[in-house]
Amino acid sequence: MNPFAALLIALLILTSPDLAAETGAPLPRFASLRSDEVNLRAGPGKQYPVEWVFLRRSLPIEITAEYGNWRKLRDVDGSEGWVHKSLLTSRRSVLVTGSVRSLRSDPDGASAVVAKLKPGVVAALLVCAGGWCRIEADGLKGWLPQAYFWGAYPDETVE
Repeated sequence: MNPFAALLIALLILTSPDLAAETGAPLPRFASLRSDEVNLRAGPGKQYPVEWVFLRRSLPIEITAEYGNWRKLRDVDGSEGWVHKSLLTSRRSVLVTGSVRSLRSDPDGASAVVAKLKPGVVAALLVCAGGWCRIEADGLKGWLPQAYFWGAYPDETVE
């Protein structure tokens, strides 16, 4: 396919309101990778080249667009590309960012520390309220401020 045609198709996909919300689910939204190896493609189909390969199951990603069975993703670093929906799960996860973070027993900065989490730790997202989220990492459950990870929107409530 010539580059002009590929660009035209990409623009049509991104600007068409009918194609932007194929499932009716809100966009953008967070999800997670279902597989240990996920190809991130230049466009919504196997005919597009693989630009990146994710090698980490449960990594949180943000879905920014939909086209048929394909989802446009953005990762924590801002890299974008297309993935088949079968490689995603709606189960939420988070990625610890910044420095070493204290996982707390309660949603309060003065509560007991359950564990110390290094940047890059991936944890299951259980609930969020009031700027704090309950997560589970390696069997340990506790609370972490939303500002300390990527995988939930600021002040998002997750039940």
